[in-house]
Amino acid sequence: MEFRGTTICAVKRGDSIAIAGDGQVTFGDNVIFKANAVKVKRIYDDKVVIGFAGSVADAFSLSEKFEKMLQKFSGNLMRSAVELAELWRGDRVGRKLEAMMIVADKETMLIVSGGGEIIEPDGGVCAIGSGGNYALAAARALLKETELTADVIARKALEIAGELCVFTNDHITVEVV
Repeated sequence: MEFRGTTICAVKRGDSIAIAGDGQVTFGDNVIFKANAVKVKRIYDDKVVIGFAGSVADAFSLSEKFEKMLQKFSGNLMRSAVELAELWRGDRVGRKLEAMMIVADKETMLIVSGGGEIIEPDGGVCAIGSGGNYALAAARALLKETELTADVIARKALEIAGELCVFTNDHITVEVV
């Protein structure tokens, strides 16, 4: 059995990007193993925020590799993501990682997928994980219909996802860059 289950949502509004993640870690399909995990964190001298979802060990491995790329490429988010994708595709073990990340700096927000793809989301909103579609829909509506800040929208989107997705809880961490 694997540890999994989380929701990560990112919102860009104005000059800020917020990434929010819940704290639930699920063992298999029916056991909440931990409720207060932190899956959103600052890296690279607090200039980059990442949120990860998927298999816990794979997510940690992916985030560590990404942080090494940021160091190697002086914090260039896009270049680091591209180099990580190339490394991932060339590595037989790495290609099998079951994890995704949302990464952001002041200018750019990206999804780095489990297959090594890099996606720059449309509309300033993206979400991943088990409750990702719920959070995405909520965040898009809040971004379009309110004047709320990016961090408030990301938090509210996670709260809504937590009401609908059994793999998402209300222990929410939000980081703004």
